[in-house]
Amino acid sequence: MTAPLAGVRVVDLGQFIAAPAAGRALVEMGADVIKLEPVTGEGARHIGIYGDAMVRTYNGGKRAIAVDLRSADGRALARRLVGRADIVLQNARHGALDAAGLGPAEVRRDHPGIVYGTVSGFGRNGPSARRPGFDIAAQAESGIMWVTGESGGPPQRVGFPVVDAAAGHVLAEAVLAAYIGRLRFGEGRHVEVSLLEVAIALQSTVWGEYFATGRAPSRKGNGQPTVAPAADLVDTADGPIVVSAYTPAHFARLCALLERPDLAEDPRFATNADRVTHRGALLAELSAAFGSMSRHDALDLLVGQGLVAASIDSYDEVERNPDVVAGGIFTEVSSAAGSHRVVGVPWRDDAAPPTRTWHAPALGEHTADVLAEIGCTPDEVAALAAAGVVHLPSVTSTASA
Repeated sequence: MTAPLAGVRVVDLGQFIAAPAAGRALVEMGADVIKLEPVTGEGARHIGIYGDAMVRTYNGGKRAIAVDLRSADGRALARRLVGRADIVLQNARHGALDAAGLGPAEVRRDHPGIVYGTVSGFGRNGPSARRPGFDIAAQAESGIMWVTGESGGPPQRVGFPVVDAAAGHVLAEAVLAAYIGRLRFGEGRHVEVSLLEVAIALQSTVWGEYFATGRAPSRKGNGQPTVAPAADLVDTADGPIVVSAYTPAHFARLCALLERPDLAEDPRFATNADRVTHRGALLAELSAAFGSMSRHDALDLLVGQGLVAASIDSYDEVERNPDVVAGGIFTEVSSAAGSHRVVGVPWRDDAAPPTRTWHAPALGEHTADVLAEIGCTPDEVAALAAAGVVHLPSVTSTASA
């Protein structure tokens, strides 16, 4: 069946993660996403294996064109390409694309029907509007690092660029809503997602507790600060598991399964508030009870009775997880550079299955094809490449650096 965004053209001006991640999501929905990057390649192509992983993960299935936006001819080409798009994505520093005529105001002035999506660091209305945005800055200034880490220990970042990745999904959501609005009402619009606000929104329940109580949260390590046991680590014979059983019914069931009815009757653990106060003693009792079990046996016992529990898995264990294998989120893709594994999108559409076999394009891999689509002849393409205005994979520029 036809993919939902078949026939929709997207120009992706993004670099690194946030905007490219949104473009990758649109690829999986069937859009023709054209990644426009400098003739020397976007920033992620120059930072080693970490950057290579970004390119492979967030640019699969796109077509790539490399254009020098510092040149008048390059800017003209980019504007022609954008003029044929339905959606434009970018995460450049505020105002950085204006001089090239590719900022949101200029593009929407010339093409009112375009949906223009921006990821900024801190929003465009505050004093940090022109400040470069990075995942770690958003984690630091949103409260994420403040609540992450062990009690009494230093703040810690989440162990992966969670805000960048989440911002990509939020941007895809926002531009799809705007595109539906265009289909219904005939008007495009500019939608913006800021890393700082996404980072705050990810903590909505914690902020809700703060608003309700007036008490600022603090670092507690594992476990939920106001309920117990909840997301707490409990030791087994071959490693820890996490356990949540904080409702009265679930805690009573946990004690019964462990054949420890005395825990349910212990005044230290009689209510949730008591269990929070005596969390350390409670976890010591639970670890002693689980200490003779393997993780597998402990999970069979708990999950089979409707309690929330999970093992703490390493990456190689995650890769072998039968649920992960059945879902097929890890996939092998091939290109001229060889084959490699990537992570696909975490959703399914039974009517239009995700096309997860596409590789990430090489720098400028589709430059000639895309330029032909906007009316350039082969001779014009060759001349542009020779002058360094565009990059073709097999062409060496004669222009000076």
